[in-house]
Amino acid sequence: MNLKQNVSVVSKNLGISSRMLRYYEQIGLVKSQRIEGYAYRVYDEDSMRRLRQIIILRKLRVPVKQIREIFDNTNAAGVIDVFEWNISELDEEITALSTVKAILSSFVRELREKTNIQLDFLNDSAIFAIVDSISFPKNILQEEKNVDDLKKANEKLDKLTDKNVRIIYLPPSEVAAYQYIGDEPERNVGQIIDNFVRKSSLLKCKPDVRHYGFNAPDPDETGFHGYEMWVTIPADMEVPAPLIKKHFVGGLYGAHMIMMGDFDEWQRLFQWAGDSEKFEYRGDTSKGNENMHGLLEEHLNYFSRVTSSNNHNQLDLLIPIKAKEL
Repeated sequence: MNLKQNVSVVSKNLGISSRMLRYYEQIGLVKSQRIEGYAYRVYDEDSMRRLRQIIILRKLRVPVKQIREIFDNTNAAGVIDVFEWNISELDEEITALSTVKAILSSFVRELREKTNIQLDFLNDSAIFAIVDSISFPKNILQEEKNVDDLKKANEKLDKLTDKNVRIIYLPPSEVAAYQYIGDEPERNVGQIIDNFVRKSSLLKCKPDVRHYGFNAPDPDETGFHGYEMWVTIPADMEVPAPLIKKHFVGGLYGAHMIMMGDFDEWQRLFQWAGDSEKFEYRGDTSKGNENMHGLLEEHLNYFSRVTSSNNHNQLDLLIPIKAKEL
């Protein structure tokens, strides 16, 4: 019997968010199914097997792009090439870490020989040259650290601080809004918004257009949800159905940039807001899960997305904040 599980069950059993499940499906790594008479998409045993493979590869720090290459490759030699490339990246990281360890060990030895704490050795030009030459593979710096043991060991270092979060003011504006509730809401609502922008030549009359989105509503226990997108428009502009013209009040936000798919970063941003000595969360929780509690996701390369295929899919996660009263 081929058992089928809905999004919430899969998310709970495999320990990944429903947002990541949708992202993996959007980029073609896994497929879900629609069952007649059942409102929600489900995953069969083959899809579950594929998801477990994805999780294993991600824990082994294989980038998502390379996972797609592995699944698309029917030649073992091609897969070997991918794994060997990752091994070479790890070798570089091990070499760099070994150098760091050796330098720190030498600092310890030198400090043990001194009665007073002096850091004159940090001005040593030879040491500077060695340290300056240390480099880590780019994918190590860019890929999320999702090995559980590494997360626990680096819990304090992994927290966002005031240095990592930009404080920005979003000005009040009129927006063209569209909401879709159902399967693949981000894709469906994105098509409507993008077509409106192109047909209305919005980028010509408003080249500083901004593009926001949020869950509307948030996924419930079934994983079924909706998404709403906004694009800023001139104040006197009218919008055609099914779009709705709305007023965005703007305000102060904490911004954290991510690459598309890294939605688990929301947790870190919330933690920053909770720990911050200067700011506090001012989101609206009175409407339940209807508007993602005031959170926004802003597409940072929207102009390129609409005008060309040169789209790097960078997003700002935006959390509404206010200054704490002293």
